[in-house]
Amino acid sequence: MKKKYSALPDSMKDMEMYGFHWMEFVLSIPSPLYLLTSRKSNGLSNACMQSWTTFTGGKNGYFAIVSAVSKYGHLYRTLHETGEAVINFMSADRYDACMSTCRNNGFDTDEIKAAGLTPVPADLVNAPMVDECFMNLECRFRWEKEIAEGDDYVLACLEIVCAHIDERHLNESDLGRTGETGILYNIHHPIDPERFRGTARDSIGVVKKIRDYSEY
Repeated sequence: MKKKYSALPDSMKDMEMYGFHWMEFVLSIPSPLYLLTSRKSNGLSNACMQSWTTFTGGKNGYFAIVSAVSKYGHLYRTLHETGEAVINFMSADRYDACMSTCRNNGFDTDEIKAAGLTPVPADLVNAPMVDECFMNLECRFRWEKEIAEGDDYVLACLEIVCAHIDERHLNESDLGRTGETGILYNIHHPIDPERFRGTARDSIGVVKKIRDYSEY
């Protein structure tokens, strides 16, 4: 039997949601997890763990549509100052180091170095890449839009102009981009409203390939 939810469940009414909508926790739809880096006006590295992103493209380019950029954070500020950033995908063994950038985010801190990671120059944009991440996407900021008027977050469009991929991750029979050594996914506080008792936690996951269904 399917349960229907169109209003905040009673069990979640006292839950701290940190600005997110309650449906995010009930539906728990995974989204790619990565470290988004940019350059502060003082030349130091900015780093922000990010998710809630769609990657899409066509004949006019390939784009990351980032749907949860806070108007009040360093990421928003640096995107407007430089117009450039790098999306860095980490494997599971680098997750803790990348996540630690959240604890070292002062404006006068190099947030990549403070996390014990290595910033390296990008080729086409004025933003640092994280050497330990297996895939780095150089991006240029194209536009932003409020999803709902007056929201604290904006949807930002980044055009991907250059990609760097570790050769072992290019090979799906080696480390690859899927499976336990590939791209991580954010599973944001999956909650069962019928059994919720006031506590929940985030999870991370990976894609398990079930079968090949087409050839190109």
